[in-house]
Amino acid sequence: MSQIRHVVFDIGWVLLNLRTEPLLALLAERGLQHRGLEDVTERIALTAHESGRLDGAGLLNNLTALVPGKLTHDEARAAWLDIFDPQPQMLALARRLSERYRVHLLSNVGELHWAHITLTYDVHRIGHGYLQSYVAGVMKPHAQIYAEAERRFALDPASTVFIDDRSDNVAAAQTRGWHGIVHSRAPATFAALQALGVATD
Repeated sequence: MSQIRHVVFDIGWVLLNLRTEPLLALLAERGLQHRGLEDVTERIALTAHESGRLDGAGLLNNLTALVPGKLTHDEARAAWLDIFDPQPQMLALARRLSERYRVHLLSNVGELHWAHITLTYDVHRIGHGYLQSYVAGVMKPHAQIYAEAERRFALDPASTVFIDDRSDNVAAAQTRGWHGIVHSRAPATFAALQALGVATD
């Protein structure tokens, strides 16, 4: 019998993939020279936004300021929000597991994207609770966000498995005694859960 009682999911690149090419193409079309997504997110202070230190209006102001006078606030907001690609197999898995296990979401996310994905994809209705980095005040892989998840969800590390696309985030959970799965494709994650005794069907 499985010792796993809690399954904690990341959101980005696990339940929802990201399509950032249209956003980057729009910025380039409006005259921004950039070196890709990481360059853009650093310049708009995304880490501050996803840590709760910069509100949504501030982030959008930073985004429009990349191309002064060439991108309206509404265009920036629409482009920033329209980057998600739902993963039906993983979303169905999370909802299915919720019937047998305690399922929670733990995500590096800012208030703008959180409001959008709850409205559009109902992610806040999955499982039994969620913790967003902008609420926690820190981002994965900082130890504090895992400690807060343990407190908030009454997690027992030895009976918890964490699924995230980033190996550093998973490693940080494992240092606290959680089980961890680095997600890349749904079939591999299903198999890894089954190896831990988690019923995925």
